[in-house]
Amino acid sequence: MTHHTDYEAEHTPEAIRKRINAKYSQGYLKDSTYGAIDGAVTTFAVVSSVTGAGLSSGIVIILGIANLLADGFSMAAGNFIGTRAENQSERKSRREEKEEIELHPEGEKEEIRQIYASKGFEGETLEKVVEVITANKERWVDTMMQEEHGVAQGNPSAIKAGLATFTSFLVVGGIPLVAYVIDLIDPAILGSPFGPSCFLTGIAFFVVGALKSRYVEQHWALSGAETLGIGTLAAIVAYGIGLLLRPFAEGL
Repeated sequence: MTHHTDYEAEHTPEAIRKRINAKYSQGYLKDSTYGAIDGAVTTFAVVSSVTGAGLSSGIVIILGIANLLADGFSMAAGNFIGTRAENQSERKSRREEKEEIELHPEGEKEEIRQIYASKGFEGETLEKVVEVITANKERWVDTMMQEEHGVAQGNPSAIKAGLATFTSFLVVGGIPLVAYVIDLIDPAILGSPFGPSCFLTGIAFFVVGALKSRYVEQHWALSGAETLGIGTLAAIVAYGIGLLLRPFAEGL
């Protein structure tokens, strides 16, 4: 009964309108989620490898912050460039569609007719659909972009996408370093910072993985456990590499 009520609430005209209008802003949540996953995994890998090598908390913090800033900026820049390129490609295709409608309106109208005929429309209904869509050029272009190019109306901001990635990378990626900062301030508080760092990072892995389930067909608990497992594997490998390199570190 609860699920039925929830579905009804999600399908009121107001809820549908809000969901449609919000679909592009949700892309930034996805950018944040994957930025957070990458930040937690890479930073904790650095922490694990340096700890395995037997280096001090100060070294862990230096290398961890260097990783946060360098990798975070790299990931954000890549997301910015990729999103910007997609937006530029969409604008180019939209301009070309407008030109084709101006130069070959009957041919473009036939494309609309065939697109909707393939969806099962026929006869007078099909002709009415074609008439309504082609009566407004912006609607006509939007329909061609969606049906021919697979591009939905609206563009996510490349700057916002990059900032979302960078911010989440810094915030979540900084969690593995918290225990080492505390240890640097007062070594007596934690004793060994690696254990608390593992605990905090494990929680971060699981929470971020659970959030990831919003964008994939996977139960939140399974998604959280999967991300936790991947992060743990990366940490084990990195820690093992640190152990192998410890003799070199001790000679420094």
